[in-house]
Amino acid sequence: MKKILTVLVVLAMALSMLGMTAMAEETHKIGILAPATSHGWVGGVAYFAQQAADESGADYTFLTSGDAEEMSSQIEQLISLGVEAIVVWPQFTGVETAAEAALEQGIVIYNFDMIINVDEKYADNMYVLTGDNYGMGVEGAKYIVDKIGTEGTVLVMDVPSSGNVAADRKAGFLDTMAEIAPDMEFITISTAFAREDGLNDMADALTANPQIDAVFSMDDETSIGALQAIVEAGRTDVKAITGGGGCQEYFNMMNDEKYADIWVSSATYSPDMIVTCIENAIKVISGETVEHSIVDPTTIVDRDNVADFINPDSPY
Repeated sequence: MKKILTVLVVLAMALSMLGMTAMAEETHKIGILAPATSHGWVGGVAYFAQQAADESGADYTFLTSGDAEEMSSQIEQLISLGVEAIVVWPQFTGVETAAEAALEQGIVIYNFDMIINVDEKYADNMYVLTGDNYGMGVEGAKYIVDKIGTEGTVLVMDVPSSGNVAADRKAGFLDTMAEIAPDMEFITISTAFAREDGLNDMADALTANPQIDAVFSMDDETSIGALQAIVEAGRTDVKAITGGGGCQEYFNMMNDEKYADIWVSSATYSPDMIVTCIENAIKVISGETVEHSIVDPTTIVDRDNVADFINPDSPY
């Protein structure tokens, strides 16, 4: 009888330990939503998001969309799948209703780069991480002044089609220039976050302006095109150009002898920021406390420190 009791006790303990192990290894279910790839940076975000989700061990569903209607439908799909959190890059307005439906179910929404405008009553389940767009402009202004001084002519490659992204970067740049280089002259043109536009628009600007001392570009892809135009035009007046985004191809150009007379730089706004969103979303649904709003600070990368930012595994 004692032997039977002993066996039963041991068996009960074993079953209890198995139950505890199962609880410890509970798999969280999350959704990841991103816009369809239209830019190298967007593809980089998708790459790092899937990599982070794989490494987390979470049961995840990754979806991309081309417009607000499709993203809203995907949010509804994730609700039906029973996800506990949605990491979303909301590049489209018009997904607010679907987002609030998810929040009503107690689903955590972790916004990347932009935030969905929902009712304040859902604030406890809303999180956001973004890069510092305004800070990119601030650091770009400081960098250009450091390289050419407080007087000269700077070409500003604005991207009005990008909404608040370019507006914030431009504001940070011009506000800082007004403080530290009030005599600087500016030429402003419109372009896009694409190397072809950077090439064509820079070529036109070079033809129209005999003297450009520096270029304030807001994007690495734009800067790649702009540099090509400068070299092809044989111009030696441009001494510095900025960028932004973390493009590895652009980083590798910083030490290229072809651009030895130009300070090629970029303000960090890396696609791998999405990793923190996924990690933090899982922390939240695991009961941990994280900050509701995080702004990733900007670092200027140029030939002096670019070796610290080279990532041969990055797709962007």
